[in-house]
Amino acid sequence: MQHTLKIGTRGSPLALWQANAVRVALLAAHPELSPDGVEIIIVKTTGDMILDRPLADIGGKGLFTKELEEGLMSGALDCAVHSTKDMPTTLPPGLGLTCFLKREDPRDALITRTGQGFSSLPEGALIGTASLRRQAQLLAARPDLKITSFRGNVGTRLKKLQDGVVDATMLAYAGLKRLGMADKASEVLDTDLMLPAPAQGAVCVESRLDNHAMLDLLAPLNDHETERAIVAERAFLAALEGSCRTPIAALAKIDGTDLSLEGRLLSIDGVTCLADTRSGPVEDANEIGEAAGHTLRTEAGEEFFRLILQEQSQGPHP
Repeated sequence: MQHTLKIGTRGSPLALWQANAVRVALLAAHPELSPDGVEIIIVKTTGDMILDRPLADIGGKGLFTKELEEGLMSGALDCAVHSTKDMPTTLPPGLGLTCFLKREDPRDALITRTGQGFSSLPEGALIGTASLRRQAQLLAARPDLKITSFRGNVGTRLKKLQDGVVDATMLAYAGLKRLGMADKASEVLDTDLMLPAPAQGAVCVESRLDNHAMLDLLAPLNDHETERAIVAERAFLAALEGSCRTPIAALAKIDGTDLSLEGRLLSIDGVTCLADTRSGPVEDANEIGEAAGHTLRTEAGEEFFRLILQEQSQGPHP
């Protein structure tokens, strides 16, 4: 009897969309697979269960992956589908990000209660975001804005906005597009103003590195350009030892055989913004990201990161 292929995912509408996209792609790439033999398994993660505290206070990004990775290691799951920006830069031994679907638009969307754009927000407007990266870049452009912590899935945040809890919120434009809600965006922010989180807009598949049958099934689904861009951005993040406690942004772009990377490291209040832009051959994606990250880490100095730890209690966290 054929083994049922089990795809693990979180249970939010966006997570389910992503898992189903992988399932559909697997079935299209492998006609020998039976639709009944490819199953989506919903796994509730610690990050989904604790919504009243900032992630940095309870363990960071790994809280969205721990239970899924336990399923991979036990063999209960054959693969797990994630938003790549939620993935820690260090994975458990034996696991890897083994496939990337083609990246969606990586920019951030501003959603306001009355539909106005960023420059039209009134002085002192209250913005709901759980992201220090977004907070820092918002304040860098508009120090008058007020920021409050805002967690939950897309629907939860939009409901809070509608109820008047805040004047505006921000979401990844890719998520809105995938959920058929692109029209909710009051403005899609230019990357000069709001550089995305590393790997934003990219869906990845995690699997065991010794599960060669699964690796073979995933190989045709992998988008090489997306993979190279994400490798550069995650190398930049890793070189900075980035976490939910540090405002870090990065975006890599590929033009033929060339890759360019822009990265930023900011203070929580947006007053300090260190940036690095560099390019090179696409096959050097990891080295480009590492070099940019090490450059900014040296420029910032250890005192910068010590101050970040002091400031984090005063602002929201991703």
